[in-house]
Amino acid sequence: MLRFCATVLGALMLAGSAQAQVKVTVEGGVLAGTSGETAEVFRNIPFAAPPVGRLRWAPPRPPVAWTGERDATANGPSCMQPMNADGTPNSGSANGPVSEDCLQLNVFAPPRDKMGAVKKAPVMVWIHGGGHRHGAGWIYDGTNFARDGVVLVSINYRLGPLGYFAHPALTREAGAEPTGNYGLMDQIAALEWVQRNIAAFGGDPKNVTIFGTSAGGASVLALLATARAKPLFKKAIVQSGGGWFAPETLAAKEAEGAKVAESLRLAGSEASVADLRKLRAETLIARIDDDFGPFVDGRLLTETPTQALAAGRAADVPLIIGFNSGEDSLMARSPPPTPEDREMFTDRLFGAPARWVAARASSGKPAWLYHFAYVGSRFRPAGVTRAFHAAEVQYVFEYWGRRTPLSAVAEDDKAMATLVHGCWVAFAKTGTPKCPSGPAWPAYTPRGDQLMEFGADSGVRVGFRKSRLNAQEAAALPTLALPAN
Repeated sequence: MLRFCATVLGALMLAGSAQAQVKVTVEGGVLAGTSGETAEVFRNIPFAAPPVGRLRWAPPRPPVAWTGERDATANGPSCMQPMNADGTPNSGSANGPVSEDCLQLNVFAPPRDKMGAVKKAPVMVWIHGGGHRHGAGWIYDGTNFARDGVVLVSINYRLGPLGYFAHPALTREAGAEPTGNYGLMDQIAALEWVQRNIAAFGGDPKNVTIFGTSAGGASVLALLATARAKPLFKKAIVQSGGGWFAPETLAAKEAEGAKVAESLRLAGSEASVADLRKLRAETLIARIDDDFGPFVDGRLLTETPTQALAAGRAADVPLIIGFNSGEDSLMARSPPPTPEDREMFTDRLFGAPARWVAARASSGKPAWLYHFAYVGSRFRPAGVTRAFHAAEVQYVFEYWGRRTPLSAVAEDDKAMATLVHGCWVAFAKTGTPKCPSGPAWPAYTPRGDQLMEFGADSGVRVGFRKSRLNAQEAAALPTLALPAN
């Protein structure tokens, strides 16, 4: 699966063509970026102080101002993540180099007019995927969003044991502050930076859409359930982010952290904060193999997204949510899964939760449900028949990579990108995915049970896999949607 994702992510690598310089002043100082025909691009912008030393496992602090002009033409580092022996990230994609000093974001803005004025444009903030342990914001090229009148912001956030880690000593040090969910805190800090600064790029801070795939989609759901985040965005898109989350608690995470400390020859639950922070980041990442992601710390996140949606407490904003036909690309391949196993995996972890979220969200502002089933032309000769996990990303960004000229892209691939990208842009602008091509996409209702299928024959489907999704909901949901204690 990581090889599949690497193909998509590699196609989204930023182009490095020569462009004119353009400057913008933000709260930290002056940024010197690049200006082209369709976008102004600013990279490696700090939205928080480096989370190193005493700030490792601490809430993000305000960014440090700089003097003079900051070069915003080069990509910044990715956050720390598992690496190969040769120093490259082992996710199979080009996410390096890496550093703990990684809390930066990138901005792709529509060009100024001939008088040098910027227009007030909708803003989309992209939260990358990667299982909360891999990935980086700079991989994704937002030029085509800027071309179409949207300010695209892509962000980094702390990953793995540096992003989601709890220990009794850290909880005591935090006092009343949030603890453990550092990656989620980083996402909120980036959204707060956007509120304070995006107008300088021509963005409208009152019209922000958050969107992400996989772990990024799950993060969007967590932000919907986090009180501090709710004022920071007006719309949301969840791509293969699921929707059903077990209520992991701070106490359980502290116990896991104590075991980690003991495995690293520290004093378990009695290890000090100083001893924990002396550990090399590479050691932590290499030695900790765990499930990472937002959990109920009782301070920042007081209930799971599932609980918040079930109780009607999630942010009431227009929502797009969906899943892909081949989510089973995430499954382990030994032993090889049967076709029934693959279908159940996709329905249980992605399809049924997405439909359930759409039903709960649609009780307030409208929600739109989709199923992405399009298989790119380059995969068909190999017999691929389903859209693997994250396959939709390339079409959302309508970007084929710097090494692939548009003339080399198959016409049906371009048509699918035009359709999907256009739906996302329309949603960011108006709150409704009025797609520029293809059929009308109706809002989801439990009674109508309709979704948009993006595939070889795109269109609205009614009662899509209804009996199977109902069965998964009946089996899995009751214990996950219980009220938070």
